[in-house]
Amino acid sequence: MQLGMIGLGRMGNNMAQRLMKHGHECVVHDTRAESMTELERQGAKGTTSLEEFVSMLARPRAVWLMLPAAVVDQVLAKLVPLLDTDDIVIDGGNSYYHDDIRRGGELKSHGIHYVDVGTSGGIFGLERGYCLMIGGEKAVVEHLSPVFAGLAPGKGNVPVTASRPEKTGSTADQGYLHCGPHGAGHFVKMVHNGIEYGLMAAYSEGLNILRNADIGLRPHEADAETTPLQHPEHYQYNFDLPEIAEVWRRGSVISSWLLDLTADALYEDPALASYEGHVSDSGEGRWTVMAAIDEAVPTPVLSAALQERFSSRGNAEFANKILSAMRSEFGGHAEKKPRG
Repeated sequence: MQLGMIGLGRMGNNMAQRLMKHGHECVVHDTRAESMTELERQGAKGTTSLEEFVSMLARPRAVWLMLPAAVVDQVLAKLVPLLDTDDIVIDGGNSYYHDDIRRGGELKSHGIHYVDVGTSGGIFGLERGYCLMIGGEKAVVEHLSPVFAGLAPGKGNVPVTASRPEKTGSTADQGYLHCGPHGAGHFVKMVHNGIEYGLMAAYSEGLNILRNADIGLRPHEADAETTPLQHPEHYQYNFDLPEIAEVWRRGSVISSWLLDLTADALYEDPALASYEGHVSDSGEGRWTVMAAIDEAVPTPVLSAALQERFSSRGNAEFANKILSAMRSEFGGHAEKKPRG
């Protein structure tokens, strides 16, 4: 099947490569010409403008956008006038599902179909395949199924869920699923990423407890501003974190691909000295918490994980100064400076 891909960053480039390996024809476009060079060597047709890009696609065209959420509308404003009735636009980035609902309606008025695809797999998707969560019209999604099947991992060596009944027509065990109408794909991906925030926070907090389990071996200040360590003899451990992550990977209840990646990072840099700990959020965690509020669904873990990302970027600095100021005002407590 022929597919046009706009946006050849870390994800888009690898996705185009994977599709070509599965026999699909790719027409590609990116504002950076160098992003197309290697893909052209592998057989993709590179284009220098949206007009050329659209002209090289057979009707009904299928155009996949792999772009930051903030620029999707800008690109659509230029792309839609070039398209024809029954062409298909697919947004595979991390757009907000509210925008999908709006875009689906706007494109429908032009006779153009819209599909939103939550795409998970990161930089390893080229080899592992991508988990795809899809929203849009059923017939259009079925038309695109060869593309989804090429991108998805397939059954692979993942065992069938023991209690799962046979489901005629379901593609979930292939790694892609039509989740519902416009916005459904990105809604599911949004919650997927909210869960990801929580899982990442749990691993990082647990490993940090292990890292500081030698606190009983360290010198301690004895003053009115420092809570004393009651039992230093309980904290006399110098744990090898890379090795602990490795043993957890094997037979543990908390084993996962995220743990695999964490173990790899710890072996490469046990102190993680190459990182500053400023953790970004691309929107999905916020939107998950917002949806939970609208639904009146409690999400203390996911909410706390999101808040910790804000704190990691220094956004709690002024609030912490307020705390220090209040302690000084009501109790005359001098602010202790961190060591080092």
